[in-house]
Amino acid sequence: MDGRVREHAEVLVDWSARVEAGDDVVVSVAEDAHELGVAVAEALGERGANVTTLYGSSEVSRAYLKGVETRVEEETGEGETDAVDADDFDSDPAVDRAIFEAADAYLRIGGGRNTTATAGVDGDTRRAYATARKGAREARMDTDWVSTVHPTRSLAQQAGMAYEEYREFVYDAVLRDWEALADEMARMKDILDSGEEVRVVTERDDAPDTDVTMSIAGRTAVNSAASVAYDSHNLPSGEVFSAPYDTEGEVFFDVPMTIDATRVRNVRLAFEGGEVVDFSAEAGEDALADVLDTDPGARRLGELGIGMNRGIDRFTDSILFDEKMGDTVHLAVGRAYDACLPEGESGNDSAVHVDMITDVSGDSRMAVDGEVVQRNGTFRWEEGFAAEAE
Repeated sequence: MDGRVREHAEVLVDWSARVEAGDDVVVSVAEDAHELGVAVAEALGERGANVTTLYGSSEVSRAYLKGVETRVEEETGEGETDAVDADDFDSDPAVDRAIFEAADAYLRIGGGRNTTATAGVDGDTRRAYATARKGAREARMDTDWVSTVHPTRSLAQQAGMAYEEYREFVYDAVLRDWEALADEMARMKDILDSGEEVRVVTERDDAPDTDVTMSIAGRTAVNSAASVAYDSHNLPSGEVFSAPYDTEGEVFFDVPMTIDATRVRNVRLAFEGGEVVDFSAEAGEDALADVLDTDPGARRLGELGIGMNRGIDRFTDSILFDEKMGDTVHLAVGRAYDACLPEGESGNDSAVHVDMITDVSGDSRMAVDGEVVQRNGTFRWEEGFAAEAE
Protein backbone atom coordinates (compact mmCIF):
# COMPACT_ATOMS: atom_id res chain seq x y z
CA MET A 1 0.00 0.00 0.00
CA ASP A 2 1.25 3.47 -0.92
CA GLY A 3 2.31 5.18 2.31
CA ARG A 4 0.26 8.24 1.34
CA VAL A 5 -2.92 6.17 1.62
CA ARG A 6 -2.21 5.52 5.29
CA GLU A 7 -1.28 9.17 5.79
CA HIS A 8 -4.57 10.18 4.16
CA ALA A 9 -6.43 7.88 6.54
CA GLU A 10 -4.64 9.30 9.57
CA VAL A 11 -5.44 12.89 8.56
CA LEU A 12 -9.09 11.91 8.05
CA VAL A 13 -9.45 10.12 11.41
CA ASP A 14 -7.28 12.38 13.59
CA TRP A 15 -7.28 15.90 12.16
CA SER A 16 -10.59 15.91 10.29
CA ALA A 17 -13.04 13.77 12.30
CA ARG A 18 -11.23 13.95 15.68
CA VAL A 19 -12.27 10.37 16.43
CA GLU A 20 -11.78 9.21 20.03
CA ALA A 21 -11.87 5.83 21.75
CA GLY A 22 -15.40 4.52 22.10
CA ASP A 23 -16.85 6.62 19.26
CA ASP A 24 -19.40 4.94 17.00
CA VAL A 25 -18.27 5.64 13.44
CA VAL A 26 -20.17 4.91 10.22
CA VAL A 27 -17.88 4.60 7.19
CA SER A 28 -19.30 4.65 3.66
CA VAL A 29 -16.85 3.23 1.10
CA ALA A 30 -17.31 3.64 -2.66
CA GLU A 31 -16.61 0.78 -5.08
CA ASP A 32 -13.03 1.71 -5.98
CA ALA A 33 -12.10 3.30 -2.65
CA HIS A 34 -11.39 -0.06 -1.04
CA GLU A 35 -7.73 0.65 -0.29
CA LEU A 36 -8.43 3.87 1.62
CA GLY A 37 -11.37 2.15 3.34
CA VAL A 38 -8.98 -0.53 4.63
CA ALA A 39 -6.52 2.07 5.91
CA VAL A 40 -9.30 4.03 7.63
CA ALA A 41 -10.69 0.90 9.29
CA GLU A 42 -7.23 0.07 10.60
CA ALA A 43 -6.75 3.59 11.96
CA LEU A 44 -10.15 3.50 13.67
CA GLY A 45 -9.35 0.14 15.25
CA GLU A 46 -6.05 1.47 16.59
CA ARG A 47 -7.90 4.37 18.20
CA GLY A 48 -10.51 2.18 19.87
CA ALA A 49 -13.51 3.32 17.83
CA ASN A 50 -16.48 1.14 16.82
CA VAL A 51 -17.04 0.81 13.07
CA THR A 52 -20.11 0.18 10.90
CA THR A 53 -19.38 0.02 7.16
CA LEU A 54 -21.73 0.98 4.32
CA TYR A 55 -21.33 0.34 0.60
CA GLY A 56 -21.50 3.74 -1.07
CA SER A 57 -22.21 2.76 -4.66
CA SER A 58 -23.68 5.19 -7.21
CA GLU A 59 -24.43 2.23 -9.46
CA VAL A 60 -26.50 0.60 -6.71
CA SER A 61 -28.29 3.91 -6.12
CA ARG A 62 -29.08 4.21 -9.82
CA ALA A 63 -30.49 0.69 -9.93
CA TYR A 64 -32.78 1.43 -6.98
CA LEU A 65 -34.07 4.70 -8.44
CA LYS A 66 -34.65 3.15 -11.87
CA GLY A 67 -36.58 0.38 -10.12
CA VAL A 68 -38.83 2.95 -8.48
CA GLU A 69 -39.44 4.58 -11.87
CA THR A 70 -40.44 1.20 -13.33
CA ARG A 71 -42.85 0.54 -10.45
CA VAL A 72 -44.51 3.95 -10.77
CA GLU A 73 -44.85 3.54 -14.54
CA GLU A 74 -46.51 0.14 -14.09
CA GLU A 75 -48.88 1.47 -11.44
CA THR A 76 -50.09 4.25 -13.76
CA GLY A 77 -51.08 1.73 -16.43
CA GLU A 78 -49.46 0.16 -19.45
CA GLY A 79 -48.04 2.72 -21.84
CA GLU A 80 -48.44 5.57 -19.38
CA THR A 81 -45.81 7.35 -17.34
CA ASP A 82 -46.03 9.61 -14.35
CA ALA A 83 -43.46 11.68 -12.52
CA VAL A 84 -42.09 10.10 -9.38
CA ASP A 85 -42.78 12.19 -6.29
CA ALA A 86 -41.76 11.98 -2.65
CA ASP A 87 -44.86 9.90 -1.78
CA ASP A 88 -43.46 7.09 -3.91
CA PHE A 89 -40.72 6.62 -1.29
CA ASP A 90 -41.12 5.86 2.39
CA SER A 91 -40.40 9.10 4.19
CA ASP A 92 -37.20 8.70 6.19
CA PRO A 93 -37.23 4.94 6.82
CA ALA A 94 -36.45 4.17 10.44
CA VAL A 95 -33.26 2.27 9.60
CA ASP A 96 -31.83 5.27 7.73
CA ARG A 97 -32.42 7.67 10.59
CA ALA A 98 -31.44 5.22 13.33
CA ILE A 99 -27.98 4.47 12.00
CA PHE A 100 -27.03 8.15 11.87
CA GLU A 101 -28.82 9.16 15.05
CA ALA A 102 -26.73 6.54 16.88
CA ALA A 103 -23.44 7.57 15.24
CA ASP A 104 -20.83 9.94 16.63
CA ALA A 105 -19.11 10.36 13.27
CA TYR A 106 -19.80 9.60 9.62
CA LEU A 107 -16.92 9.24 7.14
CA ARG A 108 -17.77 9.18 3.45
CA ILE A 109 -14.98 7.86 1.20
CA GLY A 110 -15.79 8.59 -2.43
CA GLY A 111 -14.19 6.99 -5.45
CA GLY A 112 -16.69 5.13 -7.61
CA ARG A 113 -16.28 3.28 -10.89
CA ASN A 114 -18.33 5.71 -12.96
CA THR A 115 -18.64 9.42 -12.23
CA THR A 116 -21.88 9.57 -14.26
CA ALA A 117 -23.46 6.40 -12.87
CA THR A 118 -26.79 8.07 -12.16
CA ALA A 119 -27.18 9.49 -15.67
CA GLY A 120 -30.55 8.55 -17.10
CA VAL A 121 -32.39 8.80 -13.79
CA ASP A 122 -35.18 11.33 -14.22
CA GLY A 123 -34.67 14.65 -12.43
CA ASP A 124 -38.09 14.33 -10.76
CA THR A 125 -37.01 11.00 -9.30
CA ARG A 126 -33.77 12.37 -7.87
CA ARG A 127 -35.57 15.38 -6.47
CA ALA A 128 -38.30 13.25 -4.88
CA TYR A 129 -35.75 10.91 -3.31
CA ALA A 130 -33.80 13.84 -1.84
CA THR A 131 -37.01 15.26 -0.38
CA ALA A 132 -38.11 11.94 1.12
CA ARG A 133 -34.72 11.38 2.76
CA LYS A 134 -34.41 14.88 4.19
CA GLY A 135 -34.75 13.73 7.81
CA ALA A 136 -32.07 11.07 7.43
CA ARG A 137 -29.80 13.62 5.80
CA GLU A 138 -30.31 16.01 8.70
CA ALA A 139 -29.48 13.22 11.16
CA ARG A 140 -26.30 12.46 9.22
CA MET A 141 -25.27 16.10 9.25
CA ASP A 142 -25.77 16.23 13.02
CA THR A 143 -22.82 13.83 13.36
CA ASP A 144 -19.13 14.76 13.07
CA TRP A 145 -19.25 13.98 9.35
CA VAL A 146 -16.37 14.26 6.90
CA SER A 147 -16.31 13.56 3.17
CA THR A 148 -13.14 12.69 1.27
CA VAL A 149 -12.18 10.85 -1.90
CA HIS A 150 -9.69 8.16 -2.85
CA PRO A 151 -7.90 8.82 -6.17
CA THR A 152 -9.39 6.45 -8.75
CA ARG A 153 -9.05 5.98 -12.47
CA SER A 154 -12.61 7.18 -13.09
CA LEU A 155 -11.91 10.44 -11.26
CA ALA A 156 -8.62 10.83 -13.10
CA GLN A 157 -10.45 10.39 -16.39
CA GLN A 158 -13.08 12.94 -15.37
CA ALA A 159 -10.30 15.38 -14.50
CA GLY A 160 -8.58 14.77 -17.86
CA MET A 161 -5.43 13.49 -16.17
CA ALA A 162 -3.30 10.35 -16.19
CA TYR A 163 -3.95 8.19 -13.13
CA GLU A 164 -0.43 8.70 -11.73
CA GLU A 165 -0.70 12.46 -12.26
CA TYR A 166 -4.10 12.54 -10.57
CA ARG A 167 -2.81 10.74 -7.49
CA GLU A 168 -0.12 13.39 -7.09
CA PHE A 169 -2.76 16.08 -7.46
CA VAL A 170 -5.02 14.55 -4.79
CA TYR A 171 -2.27 14.11 -2.23
CA ASP A 172 -0.95 17.64 -2.85
CA ALA A 173 -4.44 18.88 -1.95
CA VAL A 174 -5.05 16.54 1.02
CA LEU A 175 -1.67 16.22 2.75
CA ARG A 176 -1.28 19.87 3.72
CA ASP A 177 -0.03 21.74 6.77
CA TRP A 178 -3.61 22.29 7.86
CA GLU A 179 -2.76 24.31 10.95
CA ALA A 180 -0.80 26.85 8.89
CA LEU A 181 -3.55 27.12 6.32
CA ALA A 182 -6.14 27.55 9.08
CA ASP A 183 -4.16 30.50 10.44
CA GLU A 184 -4.12 32.17 7.02
CA MET A 185 -7.80 31.59 6.38
CA ALA A 186 -8.63 33.09 9.77
CA ARG A 187 -7.82 36.48 8.21
CA MET A 188 -10.63 36.09 5.70
CA LYS A 189 -13.00 34.81 8.37
CA ASP A 190 -12.37 37.90 10.51
CA ILE A 191 -13.16 40.16 7.54
CA LEU A 192 -16.44 38.40 6.81
CA ASP A 193 -17.45 38.19 10.47
CA SER A 194 -17.16 41.96 10.85
CA GLY A 195 -18.71 42.75 7.45
CA GLU A 196 -22.27 43.37 6.33
CA GLU A 197 -22.19 43.22 2.52
CA VAL A 198 -20.08 41.38 -0.05
CA ARG A 199 -19.82 42.40 -3.68
CA VAL A 200 -18.17 40.25 -6.35
CA VAL A 201 -17.39 41.75 -9.76
CA THR A 202 -15.77 40.25 -12.85
CA GLU A 203 -15.33 42.17 -16.11
CA ARG A 204 -13.94 40.08 -18.94
CA ASP A 205 -13.93 40.56 -22.68
CA ASP A 206 -14.59 36.87 -23.35
CA ALA A 207 -17.41 36.19 -20.86
CA PRO A 208 -20.53 37.81 -19.40
CA ASP A 209 -19.90 40.08 -16.45
CA THR A 210 -20.60 39.25 -12.83
CA ASP A 211 -21.85 41.94 -10.49
CA VAL A 212 -23.59 40.57 -7.45
CA THR A 213 -24.10 41.81 -3.90
CA MET A 214 -25.27 39.86 -0.87
CA SER A 215 -25.78 40.53 2.81
CA ILE A 216 -23.76 38.67 5.44
CA ALA A 217 -24.76 40.82 8.41
CA GLY A 218 -25.22 38.72 11.53
CA ARG A 219 -23.62 35.65 9.97
CA THR A 220 -20.56 33.75 11.21
CA ALA A 221 -18.05 32.67 8.59
CA VAL A 222 -16.56 29.19 8.80
CA ASN A 223 -12.80 28.73 8.55
CA SER A 224 -13.06 25.45 6.67
CA ALA A 225 -9.74 23.88 7.56
CA ALA A 226 -10.73 20.24 6.90
CA SER A 227 -11.68 19.50 10.52
CA VAL A 228 -14.91 19.28 12.48
CA ALA A 229 -13.10 21.38 15.10
CA TYR A 230 -13.47 24.24 12.58
CA ASP A 231 -17.04 23.27 11.55
CA SER A 232 -15.42 21.94 8.38
CA HIS A 233 -16.49 18.66 6.80
CA ASN A 234 -14.48 18.10 3.62
CA LEU A 235 -11.01 16.68 3.10
CA PRO A 236 -9.45 18.38 1.26
CA SER A 237 -10.88 21.72 2.26
CA GLY A 238 -9.39 25.19 2.22
CA GLU A 239 -12.20 27.71 1.95
CA VAL A 240 -13.94 30.31 4.07
CA PHE A 241 -17.70 30.36 3.69
CA SER A 242 -20.75 32.17 4.99
CA ALA A 243 -24.53 32.06 4.54
CA PRO A 244 -25.57 35.09 2.47
CA TYR A 245 -29.04 36.50 1.92
CA ASP A 246 -30.78 39.42 0.14
CA THR A 247 -28.82 38.66 -3.03
CA GLU A 248 -29.08 41.08 -5.95
CA GLY A 249 -27.45 41.08 -9.38
CA GLU A 250 -26.08 38.60 -11.88
CA VAL A 251 -23.39 35.92 -11.64
CA PHE A 252 -21.63 34.05 -14.43
CA PHE A 253 -20.12 30.71 -13.43
CA ASP A 254 -17.40 29.81 -15.92
CA VAL A 255 -16.04 26.67 -14.24
CA PRO A 256 -17.66 23.48 -15.68
CA MET A 257 -19.31 21.15 -13.21
CA THR A 258 -21.31 17.93 -13.05
CA ILE A 259 -24.79 18.11 -11.53
CA ASP A 260 -26.70 14.86 -11.11
CA ALA A 261 -24.38 13.10 -13.57
CA THR A 262 -24.96 15.84 -16.17
CA ARG A 263 -22.22 18.12 -17.50
CA VAL A 264 -23.18 21.75 -16.85
CA ARG A 265 -21.23 24.65 -18.30
CA ASN A 266 -21.35 28.47 -18.40
CA VAL A 267 -24.22 29.11 -16.00
CA ARG A 268 -25.79 32.51 -15.52
CA LEU A 269 -28.03 33.30 -12.56
CA ALA A 270 -29.96 36.54 -12.08
CA PHE A 271 -31.14 37.46 -8.56
CA GLU A 272 -33.85 39.84 -7.44
CA GLY A 273 -35.09 40.07 -3.88
CA GLY A 274 -32.74 37.27 -2.88
CA GLU A 275 -34.20 34.78 -5.37
CA VAL A 276 -33.15 33.41 -8.75
CA VAL A 277 -35.53 35.02 -11.25
CA ASP A 278 -33.74 34.01 -14.44
CA PHE A 279 -31.10 31.46 -15.40
CA SER A 280 -29.36 29.90 -18.36
CA ALA A 281 -26.61 27.41 -19.12
CA GLU A 282 -24.67 26.71 -22.30
CA ALA A 283 -24.85 22.99 -21.49
CA GLY A 284 -26.91 21.06 -18.94
CA GLU A 285 -29.66 23.65 -18.53
CA ASP A 286 -32.29 20.98 -17.81
CA ALA A 287 -30.22 19.63 -14.91
CA LEU A 288 -29.86 23.16 -13.56
CA ALA A 289 -33.62 23.68 -13.88
CA ASP A 290 -34.26 20.45 -11.96
CA VAL A 291 -32.15 21.74 -9.07
CA LEU A 292 -33.82 25.15 -8.98
CA ASP A 293 -37.29 23.56 -9.05
CA THR A 294 -36.62 21.25 -6.10
CA ASP A 295 -38.30 23.53 -3.57
CA PRO A 296 -38.59 27.28 -2.83
CA GLY A 297 -35.24 27.33 -1.00
CA ALA A 298 -33.44 25.99 -4.07
CA ARG A 299 -33.75 29.40 -5.73
CA ARG A 300 -31.99 31.19 -2.89
CA LEU A 301 -28.36 31.17 -1.84
CA GLY A 302 -27.20 28.97 0.99
CA GLU A 303 -23.48 29.67 0.73
CA LEU A 304 -20.80 32.11 -0.36
CA GLY A 305 -17.43 30.34 -0.42
CA ILE A 306 -13.95 31.71 -1.05
CA GLY A 307 -11.34 29.20 -2.23
CA MET A 308 -7.94 29.42 -0.50
CA ASN A 309 -6.24 26.01 -0.98
CA ARG A 310 -3.37 26.74 -3.37
CA GLY A 311 -2.39 23.08 -3.29
CA ILE A 312 -5.29 22.70 -5.75
CA ASP A 313 -3.91 24.16 -8.95
CA ARG A 314 -6.35 23.06 -11.67
CA PHE A 315 -10.02 22.33 -12.26
CA THR A 316 -10.99 18.68 -12.16
CA ASP A 317 -14.80 18.65 -12.51
CA SER A 318 -15.06 17.59 -8.87
CA ILE A 319 -16.71 20.07 -6.52
CA LEU A 320 -14.78 18.61 -3.58
CA PHE A 321 -11.59 20.03 -5.09
CA ASP A 322 -12.67 22.79 -7.45
CA GLU A 323 -14.53 24.92 -4.91
CA LYS A 324 -11.47 25.01 -2.63
CA MET A 325 -9.07 26.17 -5.34
CA GLY A 326 -7.34 29.48 -4.78
CA ASP A 327 -8.50 32.23 -7.18
CA THR A 328 -12.11 31.06 -7.11
CA VAL A 329 -15.38 32.09 -5.52
CA HIS A 330 -18.39 29.81 -5.37
CA LEU A 331 -22.04 30.29 -4.57
CA ALA A 332 -24.41 27.49 -3.63
CA VAL A 333 -28.13 27.51 -4.16
CA GLY A 334 -30.12 25.66 -1.52
CA ARG A 335 -29.49 24.73 2.07
CA ALA A 336 -27.51 27.02 4.37
CA TYR A 337 -25.23 25.51 6.99
CA ASP A 338 -26.25 25.99 10.61
CA ALA A 339 -22.66 26.81 11.62
CA CYS A 340 -23.02 30.18 9.85
CA LEU A 341 -26.26 31.16 11.59
CA PRO A 342 -27.02 32.79 14.95
CA GLU A 343 -28.27 30.32 17.55
CA GLY A 344 -31.98 29.74 17.17
CA GLU A 345 -32.16 31.26 13.69
CA SER A 346 -33.07 29.24 10.64
CA GLY A 347 -31.30 30.02 7.39
CA ASN A 348 -32.27 29.06 3.88
CA ASP A 349 -33.85 25.61 3.92
CA SER A 350 -33.82 23.21 0.99
CA ALA A 351 -33.37 19.56 0.12
CA VAL A 352 -30.43 20.51 -2.12
CA HIS A 353 -27.10 22.31 -1.83
CA VAL A 354 -25.44 22.80 -5.22
CA ASP A 355 -22.22 24.78 -5.61
CA MET A 356 -21.26 26.75 -8.72
CA ILE A 357 -17.84 28.32 -9.26
CA THR A 358 -16.45 31.40 -10.93
CA ASP A 359 -12.78 32.04 -11.68
CA VAL A 360 -11.56 35.29 -10.11
CA SER A 361 -7.90 34.99 -11.10
CA GLY A 362 -8.12 37.99 -13.43
CA ASP A 363 -10.25 41.06 -14.16
CA SER A 364 -12.08 40.71 -10.87
CA ARG A 365 -12.49 42.13 -7.41
CA MET A 366 -14.25 41.21 -4.20
CA ALA A 367 -15.19 43.92 -1.73
CA VAL A 368 -16.56 43.75 1.80
CA ASP A 369 -18.46 46.88 2.86
CA GLY A 370 -16.91 48.70 -0.07
CA GLU A 371 -13.29 47.81 0.68
CA VAL A 372 -11.55 45.57 -1.86
CA VAL A 373 -10.13 42.52 -0.07
CA GLN A 374 -9.20 40.46 -3.13
CA ARG A 375 -8.23 41.61 -6.61
CA ASN A 376 -7.45 39.26 -9.50
CA GLY A 377 -7.19 36.35 -7.07
CA THR A 378 -4.72 38.01 -4.69
CA PHE A 379 -5.78 38.82 -1.14
CA ARG A 380 -4.85 42.14 0.39
CA TRP A 381 -2.35 40.55 2.80
CA GLU A 382 -0.54 38.72 -0.02
CA GLU A 383 2.43 39.98 -1.97
CA GLY A 384 1.36 41.51 -5.26
CA PHE A 385 -2.02 42.79 -4.10
CA ALA A 386 -2.99 45.91 -6.03
CA ALA A 387 -5.02 48.28 -3.89
CA GLU A 388 -6.25 50.04 -7.03
CA ALA A 389 -7.01 48.61 -10.44
CA GLU A 390 -4.25 49.19 -12.96
